Amino acid sequence: MIIILDWDGTLVDSAGQIVATMQAAARDCGLQPKSSDAIRHIIGLGLPEAIEALYPGLEAARGAQLVESYSRIYRGSGMAPADFFHGVPETLEALLGEGYLLAVATGKSRRGLDRELGLRELGKMFHVTRCADETVSKPHPLMLQEILQYAGKSAQQAVMVGDTVFDMEMADRAGIRKVAVSYGAHPKETLLETRPDLLVDDFSTILDWVRGL
Repeated sequence: MIIILDWDGTLVDSAGQIVATMQAAARDCGLQPKSSDAIRHIIGLGLPEAIEALYPGLEAARGAQLVESYSRIYRGSGMAPADFFHGVPETLEALLGEGYLLAVATGKSRRGLDRELGLRELGKMFHVTRCADETVSKPHPLMLQEILQYAGKSAQQAVMVGDTVFDMEMADRAGIRKVAVSYGAHPKETLLETRPDLLVDDFSTILDWVRGL
């Protein structure tokens, strides 16, 4: 079985960094920064898709400027990696130790994810990773389909774990079981509307559930 994991808001508590970076990028481009709630709602999308959702109708050149500004500010911020949520490292190690494959499906860019994996020395933990800038952004299912193909697994041999409705919809469209975490970017009530197979308040809770599949 392969456990496919979102990154921001599921494994690491990075929403505050994302909000601050997006607001700084907006000011840098002469745009009105959006509220924290508005930005948290688009976490999980690829960066161009997130900007389109925040600033619908923004001309292409301005949108490209905002993408560049966000990436530059994020890279140059010098921020330490966001902390793992409670129980994440131990649960990932337990899953690996029991023979499960781990994968990442994220709205981050390849450069951004590789930076995170390198700083944490986690590159060997994940069998395969897919990023929004090398495939199609969530909630399109292509990201999951590519992961399954690479790993040689069927949809029935996979679980998607995420904190947003984009993760849940992507899993539905790929025919994969889905686990929602309540502590991330989207509120529990919104996640429950997507009818997840499991909703957890602590990441470590997924371990016994996966064992029971």
